[in-house]
Amino acid sequence: MSAVQRHAVVAGAGIGGLTAALALHRKGWRVTVCERAPGPAAVGAGIVLAPNALRAFDAIGFDLTRAAGRTLPAAMGLRRPDGRWLSRADTAALAARYGGPPLAVHRSVLADALAAVLPGGTVRYGVEVTSVDGADGFPVVRTTAGDLDGSADLVVAADGIHSPLRRRYFPDHPGLRHSGETAWRTVLPAAASPAGAVTAETWGRGERFGVVPLDDGRTYVYATAVAPEGYRPADVRTELLRRYGTWHDPIPALLERIDPAAVLQHDLYDLAAPLPRFHHGRLAWLGDAAHAMTPNLGQGGCQAVEDAVVLAHLLDGTGSGGVPAALAAYSAARCARTDAIRVRARRAGRVAALTHPLAVALRDLAALTHPLAVALRDLAVRATPARAAHRALDDIFDGFTLPAGMGGAPAGVGTRW
Repeated sequence: MSAVQRHAVVAGAGIGGLTAALALHRKGWRVTVCERAPGPAAVGAGIVLAPNALRAFDAIGFDLTRAAGRTLPAAMGLRRPDGRWLSRADTAALAARYGGPPLAVHRSVLADALAAVLPGGTVRYGVEVTSVDGADGFPVVRTTAGDLDGSADLVVAADGIHSPLRRRYFPDHPGLRHSGETAWRTVLPAAASPAGAVTAETWGRGERFGVVPLDDGRTYVYATAVAPEGYRPADVRTELLRRYGTWHDPIPALLERIDPAAVLQHDLYDLAAPLPRFHHGRLAWLGDAAHAMTPNLGQGGCQAVEDAVVLAHLLDGTGSGGVPAALAAYSAARCARTDAIRVRARRAGRVAALTHPLAVALRDLAALTHPLAVALRDLAVRATPARAAHRALDDIFDGFTLPAGMGGAPAGVGTRW
């Protein structure tokens, strides 16, 4: 640690931003997190943390048992709208293969748990970072509440999928690309959650529906559908019942119990092309700001957690003057992995949303629900052995690596979990 405590400013208090704040704090940094929202989000969606994200949290000593999460049940998998299983995953086998099973938690609970272990006053709500000037030297951070006192040794852009800082520093990047789908998400309170629900995603013709029970009795539900960009139904419950109301139990019961005011709808996007790097001088991007991806592999939040932990690891042991070199190493460590997962997530979404090959080639959304293509997709999923499905996930779930640090570790020496 340097004699003078280094100061990092994090733009955004999402999962990635808060994880970065905690990881840096535990490496001796003073951290200020600026979040434009007026306070912690009380509503939102669930998140399933895959083994790679859990290993990253372990690396910074964050105890997820405090986040009121739950291990997923003995089996989970994919179903047809009539309820028949296309595939089932044994979570005990996942745990044996990757050192632990996934963990399901409400995003707000996880965010609150991360914020709770930061020093008081670290997170400043209602304060948005509007610009970062002088990133090649010592950045000056300008916010809606005025300039932060003094310059920063490091700025972390965790400002989300529409990142203003990404647009400013990469003005020639093509930006976001619509996936052709929209998504609805909500969390039902325990009193509205039917007993016996199991973790599953159901695939129809251009439509999907997911159910994830949470440990406190609540149920996280989500749905996706092929739809034009900007499509917003006038009545959410009527729309969801029209699409999914005849599907297998407990989907109809869940839809009857949703609070339309608590349903979030977002069109699904990813980056149209990878960023050339994840840093500029003393400014680093992470999470959706760096590598926005569709949620089809459940890795958006998980990769943000990895980013944050790797970033803090590479900064460990460097003085203020070593920050730019550490950020260059961070780009080298993270760009290829996150872009490979971004591409796989988009491809997985095309398969799930359904995929007549000619329709995909032509981007003809009306043909993406061709029944023959759906039948072939379902047959392929059912015919895939569980062992092969696990192998396909090895590079994601077992691929979290802490590269050689910048504070004297020998070149090429890293930690693979």
